[in-house]
Amino acid sequence: MQPFLDDMNEFIGAINDVIWADWVLYVVLGVGVLFTLWSGFCQYRALVHGTAVTAGKYDDKDDPGAINHFQALSAALSATVGLGNIGGVAVAIALGGPGAVFWMWVVGLAGMALKTTSVTLSMIYRDVSDPDNPKGGPMYVAKRAFADWGLAPLGMIVGVIFCITLLISAITGGNMFQAWNVGIQTEEALGIPAIGVGIILAIVVGAVIIGGIKRIGHVAGILVPFMCVLYLLAGSIVLLMNIDTIPSIIGLIIKSAFNPTDAAGAFIGGTAGYAFLWGMKRALFSSEAGQGSSPIAHSAAKTKEPVREAVVAGLEPFIDTIIVCTLTALVILSTGAWDRGATGEATLASTPDVTQSDEGWNIGTFGDADSSDDEDSKTWYVPLPGKNKAAKETTGKDWGAGDKVFMIAETDQLDDDTGSMRVRVYGEVDELESGGFVAVFEPGVITSDARPAFVDNEMYKDYPGATLTAHAFDRAIPGLGTWLILIASWLFAISTMISWSYYGEQGMVFMLGKGSVLPYKVFYCLMIIVSTLPIITSDKELDNLTALGTGVMLWANIPIMLVFGGIAMKAYHDYGRRLRSGDFHSHKARSFTDMTEE
Repeated sequence: MQPFLDDMNEFIGAINDVIWADWVLYVVLGVGVLFTLWSGFCQYRALVHGTAVTAGKYDDKDDPGAINHFQALSAALSATVGLGNIGGVAVAIALGGPGAVFWMWVVGLAGMALKTTSVTLSMIYRDVSDPDNPKGGPMYVAKRAFADWGLAPLGMIVGVIFCITLLISAITGGNMFQAWNVGIQTEEALGIPAIGVGIILAIVVGAVIIGGIKRIGHVAGILVPFMCVLYLLAGSIVLLMNIDTIPSIIGLIIKSAFNPTDAAGAFIGGTAGYAFLWGMKRALFSSEAGQGSSPIAHSAAKTKEPVREAVVAGLEPFIDTIIVCTLTALVILSTGAWDRGATGEATLASTPDVTQSDEGWNIGTFGDADSSDDEDSKTWYVPLPGKNKAAKETTGKDWGAGDKVFMIAETDQLDDDTGSMRVRVYGEVDELESGGFVAVFEPGVITSDARPAFVDNEMYKDYPGATLTAHAFDRAIPGLGTWLILIASWLFAISTMISWSYYGEQGMVFMLGKGSVLPYKVFYCLMIIVSTLPIITSDKELDNLTALGTGVMLWANIPIMLVFGGIAMKAYHDYGRRLRSGDFHSHKARSFTDMTEE
C-alpha cells in the first residue's frame, strides 16, 4: 500500500509543480492588482458599504433569492474560515517561515478585488428561472456570456472544465484536508482513532447537507459568528500575554518576506522566494480568492443588484486572511512554537549512530530494541529519554506510541527552496515491552554524500497542520490549545465541509442534472472517512492534496475573469454612480436573530 501512496504523492507533486509554477502566482497577484486599480480600490467600498449591506440595511424580502446577504456571507465564510486558518497557516510558517505571513496579507487585500469581480459576474449571469432557488457561479458566467457572443458550445466546454476543477477542490481542500486535520487533532487530544472521527464527521455533515442551501445558510449564520468570536477571543488572550513581542514579530514578518530566514530550532530555514510561495499558496487556499467557489454561495442571495452582493463578498478575504489568519500566525510566532529550540521535546544523551548503506544514511542502531529474535522486527532505532520538563508540562503527557518525531541533520546538499543544508529526518515513537521509548526510523532516510551531522541532538515531536497551532496555544496556557483547537477544528471543519459540499453539488447539477446530487452527496461523505485513514502523514503530503484542488480552480476561473472582467467593472462603476447619487434607500439594520432565522 505504501509504495502506491508514495507513487500517488509523487504524481500529484509533479502536477503541482506545473500548476503552481512561480509565474502562476505572479499572474494571480497581478490580476488582483489589476481589478483593484480598475475598480478604484473596491476594498474600501467593501469595508464600508459591504458592511452596511451585510447588516441588512438594503435587504428586500421581495428580491429573488433563497437567503439574505448575511446568510450568503456566512455560507461563503463557512467555506473559507476553516482549517486553512488554523492548519494552513501553520503549514505556511513551518515550511516558509514568518515571511509567508506578509504575502498572505498581500493576497488577502488583492483577494478582496478578485472576490468582488468574480461575484459581480456570477450575479449578473446567474439563473433565476426559479426565483426561490437561483443558481450561479463561473460555470454559468461562461455558459451565458459566451452564448451572448454567439459561442454557446465554447461556453459549455469552459463551464464543464470549471465544474471538474470545482469537484477536485471540493473533495480535496474542502473535504479531505478538513477531515484529516480534525482526525489527527482529535486522536492527539483524546486518543480517539481518526477513522472513528471520520465516521462521526460524515454523519454530521450528511445530516446538514440533505437540507440544501437554506439549511446550510441557516446553520452557517449561527455557527460562523460563534466560532470566529470564540477563536478570536482565545487568540487575543495569548497575544496580550506576549504583547511585548508583537512589534519585533511584525518586523520579522516584513524582513523575512524579502530576505532569507535563518534556520533556528525546529525551523530548518527558508528563502524569501519560499516564503512568497507558501504565503501565496496558503492564503489562496484559505480565502479561496480567484478560485470562483464563493460566487456559488453568493448567487443564492436575495437581491436585484449584482454589485450589492459583490461588495459583501469583498469582505471575505479581509475577515478570513487579514483577521483570522493573522491571529493564528501571531500566536504561532509569539509563543515560539515555529522555531522551538531549547524547549524541544527531548535532548538525547549521546549522538545517534549514522551508517551508510545502498539506500542512503541510516540513523540509529540496527536491531530490535526488545531483543526479539524475529528478524522482521529489526529496524533502525534511537533510544528516547523522557520529554523535557517544560515540554511535558505543556502537553501534560510524555511520549506515546505512534507519535511522529524528527531530528534535524546537516548535510552537504543545499536546498534551493530553504536556502539551507539542513533537513528534517522523520521517525515514529515505539513503546518497548521492557519499558521506555525508542524512535524508529526507516532505512536510508538521509540523502547526503558526506556523513550528516545532527544539530544539538534534539528530538522534536512533529506537529503537522492544526496540531502546531494547538501546541502554540498550549505553550501560552497549558491545555488551552488542546481543547480550543479541538473544538475550533470541529466547528471550522464542519462549516467548511457543508459549504463545499454545496459547491460541488452545483457543479454536478450543471454537468449532469439534479439526478446526480444524491450519489454525489454519498460519495462526498464517504471521502470524509477515507481521508482519516493513514494515507496522509506529513505537512508536505497534506499540501500536495490541497494545492492540487486550489491550483486547478485558479487555472479555470482566472481566464473567465480576464475575458469578462470588463463587464463586471462596468456594472461596478454604474452601481457606484447610483449609490453616490442617492438612488438607493437604506433602512434600519436588522437584528442578528432576524438575519439568521429568515
